[in-house]
Amino acid sequence: MLRAGLSELTAFVAIAHQRSFSAAARTLGVSPSALSHAMRGLEARLEVRLFNRTTRSVALTEAGEQLLRRVGPAIADLEDAVNEVAFARDRPSGSIRISASESAAKSIVRYVLPDFLATYPAIHVEFVVDTRLVDIVADGFDAGIRVHEDVPRDMIAVKFGPDMRFAAVASPDYFARHEPPKAPHDLAKHRCIRFRFESGTLYRWDLEYHGKSASIDVDGPMTLGNMNLMVEAALVGIGIAWVPDYLVAEHLAAGRLVQVLAEWSPSFPGLSLYYPANRHPPTALRLFAQAVRDWANTAGVR
Repeated sequence: MLRAGLSELTAFVAIAHQRSFSAAARTLGVSPSALSHAMRGLEARLEVRLFNRTTRSVALTEAGEQLLRRVGPAIADLEDAVNEVAFARDRPSGSIRISASESAAKSIVRYVLPDFLATYPAIHVEFVVDTRLVDIVADGFDAGIRVHEDVPRDMIAVKFGPDMRFAAVASPDYFARHEPPKAPHDLAKHRCIRFRFESGTLYRWDLEYHGKSASIDVDGPMTLGNMNLMVEAALVGIGIAWVPDYLVAEHLAAGRLVQVLAEWSPSFPGLSLYYPANRHPPTALRLFAQAVRDWANTAGVR
């Protein structure tokens, strides 16, 4: 029977999550050479390679991905057992690793984390910013934050954002130089700021009005992969940006941006924190989800 020690498996999971031997070593408080030695021993006993290593990166092999899917939840459960003992002493601890886009994480960082981290100082929260719709289980995340309609059906979802609308916005200076569009097809005459997902796909502008719809493949001088940078580009007059309205509400109210085609802006369900429903959540995640739920209830979001 092949045997692997708990310390080896804990080290394996840490390296897999960090994608770095040195980062995992700092997390575990050991040297990178000790981790390398432990992984070489584990791979030798299993007779498989778990990581593909280069001087610049560390990536899981197919065998490594398979082991992480089975071992990762088990290690998390063991850590949670220790955390529950700490919870009994009124000092819960642990780490929460969350996948989210920058704009989706912003309200949580602003409105939930200050009180949460003050209440639970031994809990560490890590956000990994990514525009892809990742598989949070396969990629080793505890939770994710996405638009509610993109949350997989087998997940527990905690909605915390109001329904959202996309808004076409540009600066007053831009519209002083360009006649505002009156209909979606007018966008073809404008300098638009495009968004590209990490997958390489360019985002089309999907507009709706009284049962009519228009999917516009706009053109313009700039393509970005970050919604906040799109807002900045619109503020300095580069062109028209198509972004969630909550990102520009303050700028619209202050007159720094002007919205056009407002009647064509579709509405869709807001943001949700989500995590697997098929296993008991770690104590730190359970407390964090409750903090998000409490804030959403206070803010009137159900």
